[in-house]
Amino acid sequence: MNNLLVLPFLIPFAVGAILILFSKRIGLQRFLSGLTAILMLGVAIYLLSVVRAEGVVVLEVGNWSAPFGIVLVADLFAAIMVLMSAIVGLLCLFFAFRTIAPEREKFYFYPFYFFLLTGVNGAFLTGDIFNLFVFFEVMLISSYVLIVMGGTNYQLRESLKYVVMNIFASILFIATMAFTYAVTGTLNMAQLAERVAELEQVGVLNVIAMFYFIVFGMKGALFPLYFWLPRSYFGPPAAVAALFGGLLTKVGIYAIIRTFTLIFPHNQEFTQPILIWVGAITIVIGGLGAVSNFDFKRILSYHIVSQVGYMVIGLGLYTSLAVAAAIYYIVHNIIVKTALFLYAGTAQRITGTTDLKQMGGLLKTHPLLGWMFFITGIAIAGIPPFSGFVSKLSLVVSSFETEQYVVGGIALAVGMLTLFSMIKIFMYVFWGEQKHTKAQGKTKVGDLLLPAIPLVILTTVLGVAAQPILSFFLEASNQLLDPSIYIDSVLKGGGA
Repeated sequence: MNNLLVLPFLIPFAVGAILILFSKRIGLQRFLSGLTAILMLGVAIYLLSVVRAEGVVVLEVGNWSAPFGIVLVADLFAAIMVLMSAIVGLLCLFFAFRTIAPEREKFYFYPFYFFLLTGVNGAFLTGDIFNLFVFFEVMLISSYVLIVMGGTNYQLRESLKYVVMNIFASILFIATMAFTYAVTGTLNMAQLAERVAELEQVGVLNVIAMFYFIVFGMKGALFPLYFWLPRSYFGPPAAVAALFGGLLTKVGIYAIIRTFTLIFPHNQEFTQPILIWVGAITIVIGGLGAVSNFDFKRILSYHIVSQVGYMVIGLGLYTSLAVAAAIYYIVHNIIVKTALFLYAGTAQRITGTTDLKQMGGLLKTHPLLGWMFFITGIAIAGIPPFSGFVSKLSLVVSSFETEQYVVGGIALAVGMLTLFSMIKIFMYVFWGEQKHTKAQGKTKVGDLLLPAIPLVILTTVLGVAAQPILSFFLEASNQLLDPSIYIDSVLKGGGA
């Protein structure tokens, strides 16, 4: 049963390698890619059911016991993230089938698509800091290829910032790992958690904790190192932008939550205010960036910045409800952000632009697209009965319970900015006078909307079935807030 843990990253890695051999046979690549994505979804669902039923699942690779060998670990939080990766990977892939140009498909689009998913899933399941770095690099190298594929001047110019920022973050990551090993003598997460607890997380360990926060914050686009994201995510094709917008920053946030609940949860008087206020400033910066822009994709990119701030605030508040709200927010944002980028790509397919001032009247010619956007837009703004309302309400309630009234007020106020920017997109793009031609108005996009329909259903279900879903996320939160569960599962064989 434990060997199940290798499948979420072994399957896409193996298939990606095989697809390299068939780079010119587009039909075969699509067929194998589609089957693989469906298989990955099935594996992710099964993994979550096993973890829910049996507890934390641990695999000691090569039968080398922890902390001496490589371990893979799946708790509820990791299993949830693997499932979200599978959902987004499947839906963005089917959108790519209809939108990616053949010349891009021939230049190894599908192999690097699956290599990226290899890195994402590996990062969620590794129980070792060094292998977290390795999987981050697999993910990032694949993203470098996908983000420049097509080779437009804009893509190359803006992706350079993305590459440079992530290379710098990777160098800092290596230095921080070396620093960590010098102080603690280990990079196994469970043993590292024990060592940090013994040393009481003071002095140099607080410095190490902040270095990890900077590294993962750079990859997650937190203030002040968010500037690379809005323009970098503008250039790639919609399928790639949706995959990046839905998943990549969440890997950085996952790493922050993992390290600060497992390894560095002790000196909260020092770490909590930093997490809370970096999150709050990130929310404000992203919200202001969204309302000040008049480009569909750039507005959505700034929303990514804003939304990751909410997730970090949930961690900073460090109560069971707050961390559950952060998990809820991650799941909600992965769903709605992916859908919104797919809508932006669909609208661009019709009109040939993402400039709001050159768009208008799409509701008349493509009403289904307009109303699907409307539902997803109010969901991300936190309007009931959709998923954004429950996650944001839980976070605000947590902030008031912990007497962080200013932070709760900021979360509510920026929610209004999010709503304003969504209304702005709806009014410019879908309402008003039709600015696209009659020929453009006849563009058929039903097949492009099919991958977004499950996402609309999911955001609705997450809102309507809030009570059982929040209870499930509370279960995952309580597991995170009790590091002994993870530690005992890895070091004492307490897992499945």
